[in-house]
Amino acid sequence: MTTTELETLSPPIGARCTDVLSDTLEGYAGIESVEFDLESGQLKATFDQRIISNESALQVINKAGEIAATRVGQCVAKAEHGHAACAGCAGQMGEMLVAQYQAAATLPIANIQGGVIEASLNQPHLAEGEISIAQASLSGNKIAETKKIDFSIAQEKKEVALTILTLLTALVAFIGTRNGMPTLTIAILYGVAYVAGGWYGVQASLDALREKTINVDLLMILAAIGAALIGQPAEGAILLFLFSLSNTLQSYAMDRSRKAIEKLLDLRPATATLKRGEKWIDVPIDELLLGDTVIVRPGERFPIDGSVTHGQSEVDQAAITGESVPVHKDVDDKVFAGTVNGTGALEIKVTRLAKDTTLARIVQMVEDAQSTKAQTQRMLDDFEQVYAIIVLAAAALLIVVPYFLLGEAFQPVFYRAMTWLVVASPCALVISTPASFLSAIANGARNGVLFKGGVHLEKTATLKVLAFDKTGTLTHGMPKITALIPLSNLDEDELLRLTAALEARSEHPLARSIVRSAHERDLNLPLSTSFRSVPGQGVEGKVEGKTLWIGNERLFEERGVAIPADVLSRARAIEDEGQTVMYAYSAPEFLGLVAVADTLREDAVEMIKALKVAGIERVVMLTGDNPRVAAKIAERAGVDEYHANLLPQDKVTVLKTLQNKYGPVAMVGDGVNDAPSLATADIGIAMGGAGTDVAIETADVVLMSDDLQKIPFAIGLARRAKKVVWQNLVFALAVIVLLVVSAFGANLALPLGVIGHEGSTVLVVLNGLRLLGYKG
Repeated sequence: MTTTELETLSPPIGARCTDVLSDTLEGYAGIESVEFDLESGQLKATFDQRIISNESALQVINKAGEIAATRVGQCVAKAEHGHAACAGCAGQMGEMLVAQYQAAATLPIANIQGGVIEASLNQPHLAEGEISIAQASLSGNKIAETKKIDFSIAQEKKEVALTILTLLTALVAFIGTRNGMPTLTIAILYGVAYVAGGWYGVQASLDALREKTINVDLLMILAAIGAALIGQPAEGAILLFLFSLSNTLQSYAMDRSRKAIEKLLDLRPATATLKRGEKWIDVPIDELLLGDTVIVRPGERFPIDGSVTHGQSEVDQAAITGESVPVHKDVDDKVFAGTVNGTGALEIKVTRLAKDTTLARIVQMVEDAQSTKAQTQRMLDDFEQVYAIIVLAAAALLIVVPYFLLGEAFQPVFYRAMTWLVVASPCALVISTPASFLSAIANGARNGVLFKGGVHLEKTATLKVLAFDKTGTLTHGMPKITALIPLSNLDEDELLRLTAALEARSEHPLARSIVRSAHERDLNLPLSTSFRSVPGQGVEGKVEGKTLWIGNERLFEERGVAIPADVLSRARAIEDEGQTVMYAYSAPEFLGLVAVADTLREDAVEMIKALKVAGIERVVMLTGDNPRVAAKIAERAGVDEYHANLLPQDKVTVLKTLQNKYGPVAMVGDGVNDAPSLATADIGIAMGGAGTDVAIETADVVLMSDDLQKIPFAIGLARRAKKVVWQNLVFALAVIVLLVVSAFGANLALPLGVIGHEGSTVLVVLNGLRLLGYKG
């Protein structure tokens, strides 16, 4: 038993606050008692370390303090804030609390520093039924998220309203001009049309000028003002209406791609059924703590990431991994928020907080990826600046030369220059790349393929070679012991007991197969000491006081230990059958051989064929296994070449050789043992990312499931995106050339120039959106 003291509440807590805290804390397993000092505001909790750790107890106590604080007025509510807290956030918090929970109108917001927001609730009369103020009310992050969503919706409505206002006022003014409407009224109507149509364009232009850049919005605004100055306000109003309409349609179309990802978060339930003592209660998912037990009934969605502690069921994981077939779940299996439970009830232990679930991280990653510019897009952005300056300079020359040097009439000269500003603007050119890549990234995420950014999507489209790690990638990664061959006075069980005791400290798939076999035989494993893993060779350590080495031939070669000829001969015969052999040694003798076999994935052969069809020139297998085993697996898989007996640094060397010989190379691995290779390759692809944090962090492309068919899908999607980008670029350039030629060769009218310009912009966005429907 351990006692810990914490000052969690201030100012001095009241009796009603202590009641809520007691009810909350004593419902947790391991919390024995809770005492309060009402004068100092100090809390003392006694808990059983055998049931709950110090860290978990502190987490429980702090969380309980937040919950109690939100129930009772005379506590101080605290909430984590992901960014620097601001006065605006504090003000909004106050308004929300006053409106929703009848807190005093003079609600003070204090200590808005260090990422913590404190709000003293001066209303001690909240009903017992009002369990807590939701995290959305207290967390700055959630407030920011709510504001962002509300702003997005309001922005769309405002854009539509301003576009309609521009059209109506311009139309009335145009009709009024031909029907005797007073000049002042017409001027006012056109003025409203100009303000409404140019509202966002002027803001964007001023922002660009403040950053000492020029954008397309500025060109449009100048052309509209120029039309008004030469007595053509109707044409300027039409320009602004079409420009506003085009931007509204672009925003709507681009938002479809973003919402395709944001909708994933809607898959997560708002509440979870939590076990509290002997009761099951519904709580907001933000209140769940690590180690909590949650029940998920048949047909319900999982509210949180966790591991199964009781029950069996089939789970539809399509939302996370893209797998079309439900996956069987048993005790100790992982489950993910947003997936759907099948016919069995499951109790799960929470392994990640709501903000850290795989689903939340996927959404955050994709949002980050969509804001990362590809190389083509960066080039176009740079080009836009130079091009816009050239367009403005050319417009000035188109006025100065004909009017001042050639003596042409001012109005047609000026009109032609304004038309030039419109038709030469590179709107469609600039939007062609982000519209396509954003849609492709969104589609990939919905199908269990995460591109870490547009630059990685673009590189994936250029791949020439794919290199695969063997174990766990081309094979199942679940090797089984096929033979135990004692070489001394040990029997099979004793050989397995000693090797499993040492391998229990290793994370290698072969080590896990040995330990699993020992557990299946109900062997009691002693503790090992002085454990050390030797990458690419094996392990060493002490078991029951004796030094033990387990590994491949290289482990013993580098230590100067000769393997007897008869032992080597027996090992060779096993390896010729495609099995891996590990030698167990304790000086001065070899204790035995452990043979394991890992089978090729059923879909590996089809996947490699699909890669060839997709245009991949070379498929390579890299492994630390011996050449005999590697040759058997390579032959069955149909790879072009293989490299065996590789250490992690050797794989890096092979990848560099492939890059120099063939061009861009991708490495496919598990994201843990292959981290150096993933970093060296042009594109690192990690499989099974839904279950590993390392895979999500290290790779450029993450496959959320172990489905090999997702690799040809990812490459096909990237190549289709590249194709669509080039379609958009060619089309946009062709339209610009056509409009410019028409403007000078056929005296193209300004409104027709606007229609051609804005129409091409909308078309390239819609063409990019087609990638949302790509299915491979």
